[in-house]
Amino acid sequence: MTAYKRIPEYQQLDATQFFEQIAPEQKPVVIRGFAKNWPLVAAAQKTPQDFAAYLMRFYTGKKARIFVAPPAANKRFYYNDDMTDVNYLSGEERVDLFLGRLLELIDREVYPAISIQNSLPKELLPGLVDENPSSFFPEVEPRLWIGNEGIVSAHYDGSDNIACVVAGRRRFVLFPPEQVGNLYPGPLNFTPAGAPTSMVNLNEPDFDRYPRFKTALANAYFAELDPGDAIFIPMLWWHHVESLEKVNALMNYWWNGSSAKGSTPPSPIDSLHIALLAMRDLTPKQRNAWRSMFDHYLFRQGVDPASYIPEHQQHVLGKVSPEYVRAIKDNFIEKLKK
Repeated sequence: MTAYKRIPEYQQLDATQFFEQIAPEQKPVVIRGFAKNWPLVAAAQKTPQDFAAYLMRFYTGKKARIFVAPPAANKRFYYNDDMTDVNYLSGEERVDLFLGRLLELIDREVYPAISIQNSLPKELLPGLVDENPSSFFPEVEPRLWIGNEGIVSAHYDGSDNIACVVAGRRRFVLFPPEQVGNLYPGPLNFTPAGAPTSMVNLNEPDFDRYPRFKTALANAYFAELDPGDAIFIPMLWWHHVESLEKVNALMNYWWNGSSAKGSTPPSPIDSLHIALLAMRDLTPKQRNAWRSMFDHYLFRQGVDPASYIPEHQQHVLGKVSPEYVRAIKDNFIEKLKK
């Protein structure tokens, strides 16, 4: 049994305290009762049928993207055995039919893992967010996730994330960004759900094949959330998520970084791809030299590189106008064409 580290918990936390004191530290916290007053949570705590009926009050008939993993997948949405594809099917379905199927599977002993993932309530269930608002995010459109028991292997988000359980229970295991090398990330360009995923099965780790995963586990954090509870997952913190009951739902908010509304491309992961392409043929010592350059200009580990340069000559190191950003992008477009 892994002795996970515990994530700090708050019972009473207002938006000002969170954004001024908690979020800047980029450490996870659990916020108990974050959505305890939501009608959605109250309906889910009655019966699964009440939960489904509450959602159907807002349904307008649009189809949602659904995912189905067969019983052989053991509830895990992942790659197939030879990594030529994923182990689940995806398609579109009406929400009312999906919810009916979800309720039907409750009494089955053998059943597939099914889910609606990363959907926008304003498109599928307009009015749902208005009845279930968050004082933390009055202008951020949340995402809705609904399904039965399922497992999503450790992955990261490119934005800060508050994930709120609204039905069922969820288990989270979090790994700090510096554990990336011990998590054995899978391919950058072929992923089960859009972000690189750990190749290690947390519930059945193969330590002969992935020995460094023991170090990752020694630095892992754990939390289990009930309906109405939320967890703050800072960007680039890896998180393994398990839905623990036959009816589960989660609402989450991404409010900055690559998932934020109006974020400007390229994203940090795009920059990583470009850097990998640009530096792939450098020797280890040359890469190490470039590490110093990145530490100075990008990560600003020492003196701020803009602090000693006149403002009118800071260019990309200082404030940039939309026109200047466009000019930089156009310049790169021409370079990448060659």
